[in-house]
Amino acid sequence: MKLKRSLIFTLVLIILAVLIHVFSLDPSLVESLYSSRIYPYISRVLRFLLGWLPFSFGDIIYGGVVLWLIIKLVKGIRAVFKRQVTVQRFFDGLWYAFNFLLIVYISFNLLWGLNYNKPGIASKLGMRVQKYSADDLKQINGLLVAKVNESKQVLVRSQLAYPSKEELFLRVTKAYEDVQTVYPFLEYRAVSLKPSIWSWLGNYMGFTGYYNPFTGEAQVNTLIPEFLQPFTTSHEIAHQLGYAKEMEANFVGYLAASASKDTLLHYSVYLDLFMYSNRNLFETDSVASKEFRKQLIPEVQQDLKEWRRFYQSYQNPFEPIFRWIYGIYLRRNQQPQGVLSYDEVTGFLINYYKMAGKI
Repeated sequence: MKLKRSLIFTLVLIILAVLIHVFSLDPSLVESLYSSRIYPYISRVLRFLLGWLPFSFGDIIYGGVVLWLIIKLVKGIRAVFKRQVTVQRFFDGLWYAFNFLLIVYISFNLLWGLNYNKPGIASKLGMRVQKYSADDLKQINGLLVAKVNESKQVLVRSQLAYPSKEELFLRVTKAYEDVQTVYPFLEYRAVSLKPSIWSWLGNYMGFTGYYNPFTGEAQVNTLIPEFLQPFTTSHEIAHQLGYAKEMEANFVGYLAASASKDTLLHYSVYLDLFMYSNRNLFETDSVASKEFRKQLIPEVQQDLKEWRRFYQSYQNPFEPIFRWIYGIYLRRNQQPQGVLSYDEVTGFLINYYKMAGKI
């Protein structure tokens, strides 16, 4: 009887997983049924339930899962050395792991992951993302250099200190309130922004923030340079709103930050976007790329030096492995460029400029 129940349970999980996969193959269906109707309620409920906590509940869950896996691994290795592993026990373990992975797959997709398969922000804006030329890259680099320098000069003149984590989160939330008046589909209610408990670990793994689809929380690495944190926060809110692909979260984060009157947000977003577009230009015209870098004012150059020093101080042999694993995850979720998909925001920005006439 117990075996029969286990077989039925596994069969139900397999059927659900297959149905989810088949459903994900139709982007318009995902958008109309899931992303526009079901997901907003799931997201708001999760944020309402956990947003009030001053710490990241998702960080604790992930930490607990990693600890549990380590304990299981140690017990398994010990059992092997003590020759306590029978054929039955081995296959029971495989069955258990298979069911666990199916549950994770189903939960991940129902709670958020299906958003990887929707048409995306370009469709919402009625914008065609077309291939861009080297001249387009040079033009956008020039526009971004001007924006970066202008916003940094304002910050230097104001001599204001960087805000606390709490104030920063409020300011980025306000930016989404501002952009909502232009794009109502970017409405952000039930705030759930958290400094990541694992920020120190993120420095070694190379992440500046992440979205937890199981808790609806947006985690920000608050140990990275302060001028990077506003855009990171804006990017993670975009994930909460259902923009799963990294280049789209970058672009939605840009829409919110640029709609704000907050100069700190402007500087953070334009600096990040300049670095993406400048790297893209370097691949086709390294001389022009370096020339645009030279146009940055000394105060910006100093921030870039701080940025480099920060990442160099945390370089380690395991970081490339983490990037490789993350790249596999991204490629499995409709982002064939892997970690380089972040850079694809440049194409969105170029086409948006052609459509709107501004950045």
